[in-house]
Amino acid sequence: MFVERLECSNCRAPHSHKEIQTVCKNCGSTLLVKYNLEEMKDKLKKEDLLGREGTLWRYFEFLPIKYRRDIITLGEGFTPILKASNLGFRSLWIKDESLNPTGTFKARGMAVAVSKARILGIKDIVLPSAGNAAAALSFYCAKAGIRAHVFMPEDSPDVTKRECIVSGADVHLVKGTIADAGKVAKAKAKEQGWFDMSTLKEPYRLEGKKTMGLEIAEYFNWELPDVVIYPTGGGTGLIGIWKAFQELKELGWISGEMPKMISVQASGCAPVVKAFKEDKESVEEWKNPKTIAAGLKVPKPFAGKLILKVLRDSNGFAISVTDEEIFNAIKDLARYEGIYACPEGAATYAGLKKLVNDGILSMDDRILLMNTGSGLKYLL
Repeated sequence: MFVERLECSNCRAPHSHKEIQTVCKNCGSTLLVKYNLEEMKDKLKKEDLLGREGTLWRYFEFLPIKYRRDIITLGEGFTPILKASNLGFRSLWIKDESLNPTGTFKARGMAVAVSKARILGIKDIVLPSAGNAAAALSFYCAKAGIRAHVFMPEDSPDVTKRECIVSGADVHLVKGTIADAGKVAKAKAKEQGWFDMSTLKEPYRLEGKKTMGLEIAEYFNWELPDVVIYPTGGGTGLIGIWKAFQELKELGWISGEMPKMISVQASGCAPVVKAFKEDKESVEEWKNPKTIAAGLKVPKPFAGKLILKVLRDSNGFAISVTDEEIFNAIKDLARYEGIYACPEGAATYAGLKKLVNDGILSMDDRILLMNTGSGLKYLL
C-alpha cells in the first residue's frame, strides 16, 4: 500500500490513515488520501495492469487497502465507455455506470469505504442519501457484516427504498430534502456512536469514485479527452475523477492538456452553477430544490469549495438544464444510442447540447459524458 497520510483539503493538516477519521480535526473540511507517488512510480508501470481483473480493484495500488483479503466486492467498476455514433458528434463517448452493482456509480465509493470501515472495526454506518448511495451502502454493508442505517427523503425513488429494505438496512424516511435527512442522521449518529459516511465527510468514498478517472485514462490509452461532463449533486465523482487525473500526471502516465471538467445541475437545484457564474469561492444553499433527478437535488454540497476549485483549475464550466430537457435527453439516448440513462446521466447530454449551442464547446471536441446510473431505477 502506497498511502502516506490523510491531508485536509483546506488547511493541509495531516491525519493518520490508521485510525478512524471523518473530517479535518482543525477546520472541519474534507480529508484526502495522499499516496507516495514517487515510490509508486518506481514499482508500478502501466503494463502491470494488463491482464488484471475487470473490476475497479485492478487499480489496487491506487487504493487505501493494504491486503487483498480485506476487499469487500460485488464486482464493481470497469464499466464500458461507448462511442456515441448517432448523435451528430465526431468524437463523443458515454461511460455507462449503470452496469455497476445496484445499478449506479455509487457502488464504487461504497466498495472502498466499506472495505476500509471493516478494517478499522466499524460496526454501524449511518448515511443520509437521496436513494442510490443508500442502496449501495446497504448491499455492501450486508456483504461486510456491518449494520447500515440510512436516512432518505420521503420522495426518494421507490426502487432504492426497496433495495435498502430487502438488503436489511435500518431505513428512516425524512420529510424534506437530503439536507434535512443529513441533519437527522448526524444527530442520530452522535447519539448512537455510529460512523457517519456522508458525502465527503469521510476520506474513502472519494477513492472509490476516483477509479472512474483511472478507467477513463486507461481506455483512451493514457491520452485524455478534451472534456468530461459530469452530473453534480454532492460532487464526489467530479472531484474523484480530477484527483485520479492529477495522480496519473504526477506519475508521468499521462501528458498533454488536462480535460475541462464541466458540471451539470438541474435548473431547480443549481447551487454550484450559481456560485460558479457569480465567481464565488463557496456554495450557498439552494432554496426549495425541485427536480426529477433525485441525485442532483443537493441544495448545499458539503464540498462545494472543492467542486468549484476543480472546475476552475481545469478551465471548466458549470451549466444547468431543465427537467424537460433532462427527460428529452433520456429519450434521445435511448432511441439513438440504446442507453437507458438515469435522469442525472441524461442531464449531461442535455447540458452538452446547450454548451454547443452557446459556443462553449464544439461538435469536434473529444467529449466524454458520464451516465451515472440506470434509468430502470426511476419510474418517470
